[in-house]
Formats: sequence, structure tokens, C-alpha cells
Amino acid sequence: MSKKNLRPLNDKIVVKRLEAEEKTKGGIFLPDNAKEKPREGKVVALGDGKLLKDGNRADFQVKKNDVVIFSSYAGTEIKVEGQEFLIMSEDDVLAIVD
Repeated sequence: MSKKNLRPLNDKIVVKRLEAEEKTKGGIFLPDNAKEKPREGKVVALGDGKLLKDGNRADFQVKKNDVVIFSSYAGTEIKVEGQEFLIMSEDDVLAIVD
């Protein structure tokens, strides 16, 4: 990640968004303002898990370094030492890419 480590709380995860495609499948290069923000990213940090009523913590279904697909408006964008990350709930993750 960087010199400053992000440590998410509870059921939150930190995701590094993957780079946007430079060109379409047909070979057309896209200008920066035409690129969609990717909804795919790599998990870089996990919280401790959701606190359950019995005092235990729920296990995460995702793990560090998993590539995940998340909903379009998931999470909160932050910038740490020039790098962009998303902090989101595990519930915002739609799938793990194998």
C-alpha cells in the first residue's frame, strides 16, 4: 500500500480500484473523460469483521489480494499519499474474480 497503512474498522474493507481500460474491444482509444471508473479492484486491507450479538466477530468472505467486483456507487473514495482507495462495507462486494 504506502508508508501510511489504512486499518479499516469492523466490516469495512479497503480496495484499490483497477485501472480503466485505455481502449475499447474494437481498438478505439478512449480519452480520460470518456472512461468509466472500473467497478473492479483488489482488496488491500480488512477490518476485524462485523461484531455479532454474542460478542464474536464474523469472518470475511473476501481476503487480502482478492480481486472483487463492487456496485457502482460503493464505498467512500479517499486519497493516501497520492494513491486512491475505496473504503466500503463487505456488503458492497458483488463477486470475487477467480
